[in-house]
Amino acid sequence: MMTNKCKSAILIIATLAVTSVNHLWADNPLIMGQFTADPTARVFEGKIYVYPSHDILASPGKGRPGWFCMEDYHVFSSENLLDWTDHGVIVHQKDVPWAEPNSYSMWAPDCVFKDGRYYFYFPTTARGRGWGIGVAISDKPYGPFKVEPQPIQGARGIDPCVFIDKDGKAYLYYSMNRIFVARLKDNMVELDSNPQVIGNLPTRGLIEGPFVFERNGIYYLSYPHVQNNTERLEYAIASSPMGPFEQKGVIMDESPSGCWTNHHSIVEYKGQWYLFYHDKDLSPNFDKNRSIRADYLYFDEDGTIQKVTPTLRGVGIADATRRIQIDRYSAISPEGASVDFLDPNDTHKGWKVMLSAKDAWVRYNRVDFGKGQVRSVVVNACSSTGGTIAIRIDGPGGQVIAQVKIPKGTDWRQVNSALSTVPSGLHDLVVVFTDVGGVEIDWVQFN
Repeated sequence: MMTNKCKSAILIIATLAVTSVNHLWADNPLIMGQFTADPTARVFEGKIYVYPSHDILASPGKGRPGWFCMEDYHVFSSENLLDWTDHGVIVHQKDVPWAEPNSYSMWAPDCVFKDGRYYFYFPTTARGRGWGIGVAISDKPYGPFKVEPQPIQGARGIDPCVFIDKDGKAYLYYSMNRIFVARLKDNMVELDSNPQVIGNLPTRGLIEGPFVFERNGIYYLSYPHVQNNTERLEYAIASSPMGPFEQKGVIMDESPSGCWTNHHSIVEYKGQWYLFYHDKDLSPNFDKNRSIRADYLYFDEDGTIQKVTPTLRGVGIADATRRIQIDRYSAISPEGASVDFLDPNDTHKGWKVMLSAKDAWVRYNRVDFGKGQVRSVVVNACSSTGGTIAIRIDGPGGQVIAQVKIPKGTDWRQVNSALSTVPSGLHDLVVVFTDVGGVEIDWVQFN
């Protein structure tokens, strides 16, 4: 078994790769520079905007140790689901005049567009009144947002979701062990009906996190629910925004990682539906520091949602001329291949893939080689034994396009090699270790 331990100097390079202003990440999790959770994805101005909550570690005087701790909200945007721009903090708890100043409970938010303005909805604890739902308003999806001086009167709960129907009427959904719905007035900051409990849903298991959307005349109410040990994502359907709803099925099973929560949104973008959700990728031992993800979502002809299996690869088409993080694999050999953090003391630096047996491989799908103009490949790798990797396309037994010899040593090296065959168009990329010993690989890039 390989016990290769590569020096950490190259980690500086890896950090730069994932914290640049625009190119934050291209796989799951979507954001590497901070902890993010509860992602609400919306399409504004031809882009995907994601409004997550922001997990931080509690510290003396800041939050409750061992529990959720959130003090602000960022917003992220992308046109291609690969390059994510962090627009910075849009609302901080100190900006909310009615909030408990030390609650650190800025939980799952939402944002919608109506009549030329963007309305950002968020929950937090109100002074002496329990949970409240606030609204901040902006002319742009990324702010600046101005917080309304009071929370929405009559709505006491968490995890707001606002749905605007085709007729322009808006509905507020929120939760507090049950899911509530109420109509909103045209001003989007006041209720136009008394909140009512949505019936025919599970009555146990911390029902929370509602997200509502419409497709082909069917109204979908989706929500996390603890059926067994941790939250899974379920949904119900109706013929109107206020129901009655009929329980229909499971969107995503409990996380294999054991993350106790899941929270999500579902959005169509450029003809494809996506599920945004979270897991504990960057904090495997503490599931109150989470990271947002995205995977493809599909419907059957009758409108049933096909169950989504979480992936590391995520969504989007990778550009072959960019650094491809193959540790976010779409498939991996059952023996001799594994993934670990580049630096266990700083998980935000990302991962490496380790191939420790002859013919061990890792596969990364949907790589765009363009019009066949690339001529070489560079691999950021390290090997205490030295060895050769074969770079193939379209499967472990697919066409070899390069052989890259990784020198023996404990230093990370960027090793260049000419391509023996120049691919074009869309292919899966497969890296195979062809020697005895082992190799660690950070990323692959074609030039």
